[in-house]
Amino acid sequence: WEFPTVSMGLGPLGAIYQARMNRYMEARGIADTSRSHVWAFLGDGEMDEPESLGQLTLAAREGLDNLTFVVNCNLQRLDGPVRGNGKVIQELESVFRGAGWNVIKLIWDRTWDPLLAQDRDGILVNKMNTTPDGQFQTYATESGDYIRQHFFGGDHRLRAMVENMTDDQILHLGRGGHDHRKIYAAFKAAKEHKGQPTVILAKTIKGWTLGPNFEGRNATHQMKKLTVDDLKRFRDRLHLPISDRELESGVPPYFHPGRDSEEIQYMHDRRQGLGGYVPTRVVRSEPLALPDDKAYATVKKGTGQQSIATTMAFVRLLKDLMRDKEIGKRFVLIAPDEYRTFGMDSFFPSAKIYNPLGQQYESVDRELLLAYKESPTGQMLHDGISEAGCTASLIAAGSAYATHGEPLIPVYVFYSMFGFQRTGDQFWQMADQLARGFVLGATAGRTTLTGEGLQHADGHSQLLASTNPACVAYDPAYAYEIAHIVQDGLRRMYGSSPEHPHGEDVFYYLTVYNEPIQHPAEPADVDVEGIVKGVHRIGAGTGGSIPAQIMASGVAVPWALEAQRILGEEWNVRADVWSATSWNELRREAVECEEHNLLHPEEEQRVPFVTRKLGGAEGPFVAVSDWMRSVPDQIARWVPGTYQSLGADGFGFADTRGAARRFFHIDAESIVVAVLTELAREGKVDRSVLKQAIDRYRLLDVTAADPGTAGGDA
Repeated sequence: WEFPTVSMGLGPLGAIYQARMNRYMEARGIADTSRSHVWAFLGDGEMDEPESLGQLTLAAREGLDNLTFVVNCNLQRLDGPVRGNGKVIQELESVFRGAGWNVIKLIWDRTWDPLLAQDRDGILVNKMNTTPDGQFQTYATESGDYIRQHFFGGDHRLRAMVENMTDDQILHLGRGGHDHRKIYAAFKAAKEHKGQPTVILAKTIKGWTLGPNFEGRNATHQMKKLTVDDLKRFRDRLHLPISDRELESGVPPYFHPGRDSEEIQYMHDRRQGLGGYVPTRVVRSEPLALPDDKAYATVKKGTGQQSIATTMAFVRLLKDLMRDKEIGKRFVLIAPDEYRTFGMDSFFPSAKIYNPLGQQYESVDRELLLAYKESPTGQMLHDGISEAGCTASLIAAGSAYATHGEPLIPVYVFYSMFGFQRTGDQFWQMADQLARGFVLGATAGRTTLTGEGLQHADGHSQLLASTNPACVAYDPAYAYEIAHIVQDGLRRMYGSSPEHPHGEDVFYYLTVYNEPIQHPAEPADVDVEGIVKGVHRIGAGTGGSIPAQIMASGVAVPWALEAQRILGEEWNVRADVWSATSWNELRREAVECEEHNLLHPEEEQRVPFVTRKLGGAEGPFVAVSDWMRSVPDQIARWVPGTYQSLGADGFGFADTRGAARRFFHIDAESIVVAVLTELAREGKVDRSVLKQAIDRYRLLDVTAADPGTAGGDA
């Protein structure tokens, strides 16, 4: 199997967590991965990325001897040396050994062995150890005479070692990473080593065999064409049976040794032994038997007089789904040291935290009902304070349906903006790898975590999510909406349809909040299609005679409902309220309609869902959310009427929730003024009422706002 790892640094990180996921699946009896081995082929320059080395100790702590890093140490980055004045192999050796890895160094090829046998006083080894990498790169580009003079020439003992060698023999003293016998020996030793992960540090030359114009040159990466002379040298170096005339006649021929050749037969045998050819994705897993509507019944009942946050509503639903005898064991819970914050410590006693060593200590809270419990068969992954590690676990679990033929349902819950903002590169990797699962942006919103600093005021993750083609993003307000969204997500990702017999290659992202509200029961005429596609009406206006429409998402829905009340009681406006569960999905579907219409003008033109849904509603339309205005502005083009948006643009505001919402002008009173403003623009109310409303609600004074609630971690 091959994994697309996108940017530098994600490969090493992903390999560690893939190896760990293999062990996790075996420990929990989901798949026999005892013969699986993860190989990561990396570059020495890549090791400068923090993600490359950041989780080495996890692999050592968990004894992941099913993992091997092969670091290609050609000593070069794109622009120049990796460590021109230093020794990157020695540096990496110290890092890996310190982290608890087994280290194999593959530095010199067999042609050096006779010289090393003569090195009784260590002068050759000393010269090797004291020559900086930048100079070795230069040796790779120079002549044998240059190497004789500058590497061996400084000491008579070194000169004596090569006095009987020709310049050409000196020139071809090679690097260990190009010696197939030593490579085989290193790979074999790595595979047989037990108790530790292994790293092979293989010294190579960038552009090896491509000739003097390419080998070891700083510009090698940017050089795209070989001259005829370069091609001839390459042919001679690899002993290819291609004539000069063939090379000089235009486009170089492709060489194939023949279908029955030893080389081709060997390659076919290996691919068959490894399970197939690449790049090919063979999906062996079967669709899951998904739970029926009864599993979602509890959260659809609402909360009555109890106030809970949407984060806790999701957790309640998750508990019910994990009890399902068919899919319960397939859930993989993932969080970066925030389970308690999200109210998920209730899973500790039953699901337990995965640790291959178990729990070899007495937990300080062992006498409590929700004590911290670790187990070799635990279901929860606790990756510490590492969102990058959690996302790597998410990808490994989310692609298990293809990698191992066993679908897992990862549920990754992160804090505030520490998902898409911090690890957005990995979410792109997840899409590229066709992984599936649920991502929860808990404690979402720009104004719900006021006072915790700007890094906790997330008003843009929904916008970032909109850039990922595989991400199906929602911003639900109520528990029953969450139930339908999760049910639809399980159906799309883990069910079967004629169009997608093995499920769809998407992942679901839900932004949920830490602000408690009372959740209504699912209405009898619930609009499931509207919830799933992105918008449904939750409250028809009853007071007033002047029509208007308010669209809101997530935590903003209660503000919209309060604005509806005020408009009816004080301004004779009859406003309907719509819950926009997904601005992103509304836009995505509308764009697809326009794409179809562009390419099929002769067919009946499609009308976007949002246009059809709002078609019978009389505007103006005012949209509001706890996100920056760019999020609801995504659908402006397709709303059938005057459209205005309110949002939390800018950084956070350290005050009460109410004050922050007044500051951004997204609270109920601000919505009221926005609706009146649009009605005045259409000539339906007198403009004089605008100043009256602003003064009445003291809209310019953040201290005049209702402070709102202050608690509610989950």
